[in-house]
Formats: sequence, C-alpha cells, structure tokens
Amino acid sequence: MKTQTLNAAVLAALTSLCGFAATGSAAEPHPWQLGLQEAATPVKHAMDSFHDLLTVIIVAIVIFVAGLLAWVALRFNAKKNAVPSTTSHHTVLEIAWTVIPVIILIVIAVPSFKLLYQAERVPESEMTIKVTGRQWYWDYEYPDHGNIAFSSYMIQDSELKPGQKRLLEVDNRVILPVGTTVRVLVTAGDVIHSWAVPSFGVKKDAVPGRANETWLRIEKEGVYYGQCSEICGVNHAFMPIAVEAVSKEAFNQWVEKAKTAYGTPDTKRDVAQMPSAGLPSAGAVQ
Repeated sequence: MKTQTLNAAVLAALTSLCGFAATGSAAEPHPWQLGLQEAATPVKHAMDSFHDLLTVIIVAIVIFVAGLLAWVALRFNAKKNAVPSTTSHHTVLEIAWTVIPVIILIVIAVPSFKLLYQAERVPESEMTIKVTGRQWYWDYEYPDHGNIAFSSYMIQDSELKPGQKRLLEVDNRVILPVGTTVRVLVTAGDVIHSWAVPSFGVKKDAVPGRANETWLRIEKEGVYYGQCSEICGVNHAFMPIAVEAVSKEAFNQWVEKAKTAYGTPDTKRDVAQMPSAGLPSAGAVQ
C-alpha cells in the first residue's frame, strides 16, 4: 500500500512538473455514463439545452399516451361497454389532435433552427487549423502559425504510460488556446472520415477533394477526446482525437517550440512524411 501511494505521489509530481496539473480534468466517456459529455463550447451548451427540451417533450408525450391507453382500456373495455359507441366524428377532438402536434413541432423547430444556424455559421475567427483524415491517423496544420504541421497516431496498448487512456491517447495532441474562436477546416486524403469531439459539439465529415468548415471556442482548459465517426476501413476504431486546451500564454509558448520542431514552409510536402519525433506538448513549454 505504501509503495502504491509513493508511486502515485511520484506520478502526480511528474505530472505537475510537466505542466498538466492546470489543464483540468479530461472530457471523455466514462463507464456506465448515461448523460452527455460535459460541454466545453457555446455550441455544445446549446445542444445540451435543446436535448433537455426534447427530453421533456418526449417524456410528456409518452406519459400522456400511456395514460390515455390505460384509461381507454379500463373505461371502454367489453365488460363495461357491451354495446360499442357508434360515434363517427368529433369536430373539437379532431381539431385538437391536429393543432396540438403542430404547436409541439413549432416549439421544437424554432430552437432547432437557431442551433443549426449557430453551429453551421462560422463567426469571424482568430485562428485556423486544418484537419486531414487518413487511413488511419490524422494530419493537423496551423496555417496562421508558421505552417506548423504534424501527424497524430493512436498510442498502441504496449506503449501506453501510466495514466494514459487506452484507444484515446495519441502521440501528438492538437494544442488550442481557450477563449479563442477557431475555424476548423476538415478534409480527407483517401476515404471519407469524420472528425468528432463530443464535448465540442463537433462532428464534421472529412471528404476527399472537399474542405468542410466548422468552428469552436473552448471555454476551459483540459484534454478533450474524440474519435473518427465514419467507418473508414479495418482500423476505423483506432483513429482517436485528442485536443489539449491551454491558456493563450501557454499556447504562444508551444507555437514557438512547434515552429522549430514541425514548421514546414514547403506546403506541398505530405504531412505524413514529417519527422516522427514527438511534438512538444503544451506542458513541456510551461
């Protein structure tokens, strides 16, 4: 027990020295989790609110229909109604069951269109990153920061370090500053992929020969995980996404380090051919 406690203390100290203590808890799926992952962007907050509204409406409809069925079964069964009713129509009832569903659909449609507009309309951005899906890894480029470019592969089980998450950890995380509007360009180099991070409310298809666009504004520091969400071949399940959100100061420090490690003025060079040495993490520059 003492040995385990000592090991945990040493690991915590090393983590703190590397600068990850300030990044906050990771946003990831948990065993037996029933709710959605914690929101980290304005779009995801809007999605959660819309989800809550739909849940209330759906539960109310289910309770109403179940109660109506129970009432009809008890009130109008054969024992209590030997002679069935011959009623052929009821004007008020017919108007009600037409108007009420229309009202419910309007209540759903208005926030739905607002959410769709918020998610699809990219506001004026402060920086851009380009994401390219490949079988079976991701390429990332920072065109506004000296053409930083690198590839991101899943860390194999045999190479995982203590504390790293199986099937979610990558060798090179995407580093982004908090409180910054980021435009994300998504494309693919071979087949269709999908760049999806639940805590951001982002799921954008990566289509060869086409650049799709989305945006995000991360509200708090932390590590956010996602995965490819479009079946793209035998290793589709092994294309995780890891985004580390840091302060603007830490991001600027990381950029200076990354320019030296991965800055490439030759835009024709395939990112996958970049040196395989590990990109410095945000913690390493703090």
